[in-house]
Amino acid sequence: MKLRVISVGSKSPAWIRQGFDEYAKRMPKEMALTLIEVAAPRHHQDSAKIDEDEAKKIAAKIQPTDWVVALDEQGKQLTSPGLAKELEGWRELGKDVVLVIGGANGLASALLQRADQRLSLSALTFPHYLVRVLISEALYRAWSISAGHPYHRP
Repeated sequence: MKLRVISVGSKSPAWIRQGFDEYAKRMPKEMALTLIEVAAPRHHQDSAKIDEDEAKKIAAKIQPTDWVVALDEQGKQLTSPGLAKELEGWRELGKDVVLVIGGANGLASALLQRADQRLSLSALTFPHYLVRVLISEALYRAWSISAGHPYHRP
């Protein structure tokens, strides 16, 4: 199973990319974690047009066979052990998993409808670039719990 994070924005600060890459390199090869960036639309457009443009760019990166997880403020919140159980379930599906991070407006309704499930990292709101680092760490922690690795200390 491969894990892909698809995120809006291609001009993140270097520390964001370094943070994501640090956790991605810790993942086992059989559960490789990669980041796919899609360019953010120009901001002179209205909000609905921005959402539509982002949705088209993200959807183009999703395969019909992918299990799609939308990171959404209305999604289900999990504990780290709970995410570990989800990760194990995703592995049993035999599909690649795509985690989708929207831009400043969140995800368009078309992407939310396409999603197989919705997760929320917190009741707090985070910048979409920072979510990249948070989800990569959360996935690594979930894997470490499943593998019995000592990274996670309850």
